[in-house]
Amino acid sequence: MLYVEANGARIPAIGLGTWELRGRTCARIVEQALRLGYRHIDTAQIYENEREVGDGVRSSRIRRSDIFVTTKVWTTHFAPNDLLRSAKESLVRLRMPEVDLLLLHWPNPQVPLVETLGALAQAKQLGLARHIGVSNFTVALIEQAVSLCHEPLVCDQVEYHPYLDQTKVRAACAQAGMALVAYSPIAKGNVKTDMALARIASSYGKSAAQVCLRWLVQQNVVAIPRTSKIERLSENIEIFDFALGDADMNEISAMATARGRLTDFGFSPKWD
Repeated sequence: MLYVEANGARIPAIGLGTWELRGRTCARIVEQALRLGYRHIDTAQIYENEREVGDGVRSSRIRRSDIFVTTKVWTTHFAPNDLLRSAKESLVRLRMPEVDLLLLHWPNPQVPLVETLGALAQAKQLGLARHIGVSNFTVALIEQAVSLCHEPLVCDQVEYHPYLDQTKVRAACAQAGMALVAYSPIAKGNVKTDMALARIASSYGKSAAQVCLRWLVQQNVVAIPRTSKIERLSENIEIFDFALGDADMNEISAMATARGRLTDFGFSPKWD
């Protein structure tokens, strides 16, 4: 497994996203992923599966200290007391004394960022999280967050795949010593029908999804593909036995379009 180093954190380059995974399916997928060699599991309060993620981690029999667990605070808990309380509730559901990474899930302009970040830093100081970071933050918000937070932020988790150009956010993260963590790294499955990606993939004896994940990892980006299929779990992690050439990297990067974003809500920030 490759790792991405960021402001003191060592993040496994491939993780398992658990959005929409529920109940016993979620616990089973998490357990199986860890047994296959995954060491990074990503959940969130809003996913309503922290309990099952914790169950899967324990069932795997992999030492907790070897697993990087991320959860995210939902935007309705951004007032300082709410944030700390909700972080403790996440730990109760996970049945863990701490998470490795605690993120703000989306920006929330209703609560002053300085207050929310103060509470996030406090969560780290209290030992609820080993590291802290943000998600869905724009360049301007990253710069603001870094200047306001008195503990280092280790990542910005954002949508990133070949159809979405994240050059500006990547540069802002690099400038701040932060990692970029990519959700929807295979564009919610859309890459599977992409003829250009299929052509590139066939030359390496790999799938289009594997090529996308490899493209991200070669940019020093962490990818957290989600799947509910056991067979896809092993496919998504088998990307460390080949490397994409420069021409292929450039061709994949050129696929981005203005319409490439898949996750966009009324409450989303003004994207870069």
